[in-house]
Amino acid sequence: MAEGRSGQGFGGESLLFLTDEQLRQGIEAMFFAYSGFTSDPDRILAEISYGRAHHRAIHFINRAPGTTVNNLLSILGVTKQSLNRVLRTLISDGLVESRVGISDKRERHLFLTTEGKALEAKLSNTQRARMRAAYKDAGPEAVQGFKKVLEAMMDADMRRAYNNLRENGQ
Repeated sequence: MAEGRSGQGFGGESLLFLTDEQLRQGIEAMFFAYSGFTSDPDRILAEISYGRAHHRAIHFINRAPGTTVNNLLSILGVTKQSLNRVLRTLISDGLVESRVGISDKRERHLFLTTEGKALEAKLSNTQRARMRAAYKDAGPEAVQGFKKVLEAMMDADMRRAYNNLRENGQ
């Protein structure tokens, strides 16, 4: 592992006293890891002229079939205008179905179509393979530590949405 000015590895023998250099290394590792994590789906999405916003919408609709547009807005933290642009494309391309709410006709509930589920599986399979390999290489203790770090970086609203998805998701 890379070493900071204090001579301690990035693995952090003394996590309470990280140097600026160690923090910079962590930030850079996050940038490069995210680039790797999104590279395979990005190639698949580019073939159909979609971007990461489409991927995120498809992912979370799959995780919570029947989710409302307002719930998806809350999870994604985007504007209604940008989400509507993405949803219009996904609906017109036959990947997402929007149904009027039963108890509240103003609500729109979102579901993936068979084609949408196939695309979601293709995108997620690439990311699962990458994460599975990384987790296997890092080991269970590192995986738990990584999860804790990611959760600690979430702001309160993100953490609520994350926990809600974990509790109510599949």
